[in-house]
Amino acid sequence: MATTSFASSADLGEKEQTLEVLADGVYALTAEGDPNIGAIEGEDFVVCFEALATPVAAQSWLTKLREHTDKPVRYLVLSHYHAVRVLGASAFDAETIIAHDNTLALIHERGKQDWESEFGRMPRLAKGADSVPGLTWPTMTFSDALSIDLGGDRGTLELQYHGRGHTEGDIVAWLPKHRILFAGDLVEAQAALYTGDAFHRDWSTGTLDGLAALNAEALVGGRGAVSRGRAGVDAAIGQTRHFIEVMLREVAAVQQRGGTLKEAFEATHAALHEQYGHWPIFEHCLPFDVSRVWDELSGIERPVIWTAERDREVWNQLQD
Repeated sequence: MATTSFASSADLGEKEQTLEVLADGVYALTAEGDPNIGAIEGEDFVVCFEALATPVAAQSWLTKLREHTDKPVRYLVLSHYHAVRVLGASAFDAETIIAHDNTLALIHERGKQDWESEFGRMPRLAKGADSVPGLTWPTMTFSDALSIDLGGDRGTLELQYHGRGHTEGDIVAWLPKHRILFAGDLVEAQAALYTGDAFHRDWSTGTLDGLAALNAEALVGGRGAVSRGRAGVDAAIGQTRHFIEVMLREVAAVQQRGGTLKEAFEATHAALHEQYGHWPIFEHCLPFDVSRVWDELSGIERPVIWTAERDREVWNQLQD
């Protein structure tokens, strides 16, 4: 494998953003493999899903959203704690910021380190980094489920926790009326998975099983295009599951024969590259993914905290 630039440090070209209206008052913004973001209108308010990396980046999304609705943002829902998903929160001026109980704990434990790590890995996403006022703190958390009454005939928005996956605290937003699922980074649609904070065995089994059981007709993943129709949704969930299963299989095989982390990375890269190597951020993510799989299969239950220094150490060991 040729030496590649660190993470996404060389990916500096702007991505084309596409705002899609998925149903009356239901919006998704996708951007060629950059983080997706969404919004759901209530009768007299808006619920936004994800916040992007900085207030400057978030304001660009809000400007597009305001072409469709001028309702105030009452709720901002954060699917998990990663910096590129949450640090733009101040732009929304939301009354309430909602996340899982575990997400709040993770921000306390490792939010600052993650901020430094992710902005170092993905500098283009950190547009207007100096506009970030500090860590984003949820003002409401829950453990299993939380329902938001959208008012009138708009139905409810169901926030659900299906178990450990991409992190310990990932939640999804489910619109039963329209059968639309905002899955966050628990599902990627033709974009590589970042799993450095993951619980791969839980994620690839019970957590994804729970999402599949919703029988969504449209799915907005963390990255990639909107998946439409049952076949499209099943394909996105299936590809996500397969990516994880291949990593678990390849790393386990190397460990069982007494091999090294570097050998596990090379075997996993070879097993995934043909099918997934052309997907956004594949080369960026895989060293961090394999490092976490190695740790998990070695008995390290919770992910080791990623710092900017550790990022470089792992990258230099595996990708260079």
